[in-house]
Amino acid sequence: MNIDTHPRGAELTFRFSGEIDHHGARNAIGEIGGKIEFFRPHICCIDMKEVTFMDSSGIAVVLCAFNKMRELDGRVQIINTPDQARRVLDAAGLDRLVTIAV
Repeated sequence: MNIDTHPRGAELTFRFSGEIDHHGARNAIGEIGGKIEFFRPHICCIDMKEVTFMDSSGIAVVLCAFNKMRELDGRVQIINTPDQARRVLDAAGLDRLVTIAV
């Protein structure tokens, strides 16, 4: 898994590519948490356009972003969500915490 970070004004975008699984989730959680603390955005955008697979470890990644953004009174939105990743997010009920776009 690869993560590119793009800060722009009050928004911080993380572009994921590859597989979000247990191997990459721990590193992703650390990277996301650190960059949210550094940039202190109002909106955290997770772009999943190039995600080829996501297991339940991806839920932990999204929850990390949600918890960090809640500390800042910010919000999380997930965009370009592939069908397989969307099913994982929906099964976890994350649409009640974050905005999920196709």
